[in-house]
Amino acid sequence: MLQFALIVAIVAALLIGPPWPEPARTAFQLVGAALAIGGVVLAVVSSSLLGAAFTMFPPPAPRGALVERGPYRFVRHPVYAGGLLVFVGSALAHSPVALVPTLVLAVVWGLKARLEEHYLGIVYPGYRAYAERTRYRIVPFVY
Repeated sequence: MLQFALIVAIVAALLIGPPWPEPARTAFQLVGAALAIGGVVLAVVSSSLLGAAFTMFPPPAPRGALVERGPYRFVRHPVYAGGLLVFVGSALAHSPVALVPTLVLAVVWGLKARLEEHYLGIVYPGYRAYAERTRYRIVPFVY
């Protein structure tokens, strides 16, 4: 699967990519660590709210339910938002090279989110109204 290959590429870039230049390295490390930690918290909270409905595949899990509380009030795919924060934060903390596969992963997850929404609209009658109320898919005020 493309998303897993990109995650491997990100991890490889974090491990072997060149670090940020010395004058900015400490600042990037601090900001990156804060973003990565926030991303982990967001992804864990968001996935736990889904419970048995959490799946890595676009079609919804059979025993799922539409979740509109917590981070789902602000974006429709907060697990992806948390994952992107982890990878952007890690790239800032370790190596700018990791930003390239992270950007590609963001595009892939954006496309995957659109596909998931197609299925969610079929399975959950209230999904279209939820999507109208919660305008952004992954990044508030952006996308």
